[in-house]
Amino acid sequence: MDPAAPHMEESTTDDDAASQTTEDDPQVPEQAPQVPPPPPPPVPSIPPRDRPHYELRHTLRGHQSSISSVKFSPDGALLASCSNDHVVKIWSPTTGELIRDLSGHTKGLSDIAWSSDSVYLASASDDHTIRLWDVDSGLCARVLKGHSSYVFCVNYNNTSTLLVSGGCEGDVKIWNPAKGKCLKTLNAHLDYVTAVHFNRDATLIVSCSLDGLIRIWNTTNGQCLKTLAESQNAICQHVQFSPNSKYILSTAHDSSIRLWDYHTSRCLKTYVGHTNIKYCIAACFSVTGGKWIVSGSEDKKVYLWDLQTREVVQVLEGHTDVVVAVATHPQQNMIASGSLESDLTIRIWVDRGVATTSNGAT
Repeated sequence: MDPAAPHMEESTTDDDAASQTTEDDPQVPEQAPQVPPPPPPPVPSIPPRDRPHYELRHTLRGHQSSISSVKFSPDGALLASCSNDHVVKIWSPTTGELIRDLSGHTKGLSDIAWSSDSVYLASASDDHTIRLWDVDSGLCARVLKGHSSYVFCVNYNNTSTLLVSGGCEGDVKIWNPAKGKCLKTLNAHLDYVTAVHFNRDATLIVSCSLDGLIRIWNTTNGQCLKTLAESQNAICQHVQFSPNSKYILSTAHDSSIRLWDYHTSRCLKTYVGHTNIKYCIAACFSVTGGKWIVSGSEDKKVYLWDLQTREVVQVLEGHTDVVVAVATHPQQNMIASGSLESDLTIRIWVDRGVATTSNGAT
């Protein structure tokens, strides 16, 4: 159950030194005393942003069954959520107000994806279909049929000229959303395909499955270019390209999130601290403030890591059930999170910035 952003820094490997040290300056000989030059004037700079300071802004209620995915629109104006209650809900992330319901699926939903112009929304359902919605009118524009089992994941490319989906029969399908036609079917995996994602120029697709494999595909000819395997007993259940498309981020059932250089098949960094042994939990990049990795957790919390140091920099508490869905706002320091059956809330978290003093409070 279930990102485009500015260029991300080159990542370092786990083996790289965490910091550098310098030796003391050598002593000046006594016979030649020197007066040290005055220090240069300080260069004005913005104070470093050491840690995020997210706080709860809104709690959204309305879904009647477990929430499976939350996604901000690319223009940042709307938030979409989907659930096992068959309904997609459209919210204002600014006010927390419910704007409309998108109804038409006959079974539960696992994933949603926005078109790049924020006009259309694709939804993947256990009823074996993908629906394309005109969000402003609330009407279903197309129904894509072709999967023979539950459709578990869906994503547009950056120009919204292609759509990719993954099903529980193991297939990955590439669609022309404007015509509603399936262009290519990849017999990709031997088990549920739990995530699919285009790279920035849509030349590649990454997929992952409960068969334990991550695969990179050539979008044009459907050729499998690379297969990555998580460590033993670490079943991958969510994967995506980094904003600059140089890396991929994967989550797995060993309570680990991994950043891969898929060109060399090397795992560069591993993020731990959360709990993930049962559910398909999404993770994503946050690049609007600091560079963070954000994930839900089975301990009912949302975790944020520093992308480079792998340190847990904040833990968001408030949900009362497993947090399976997270999303980051495209422009603002805002996170949305969604939870399972006994909670059924979506929470909007906003970063108040570096702590400041106001009326005696921080």
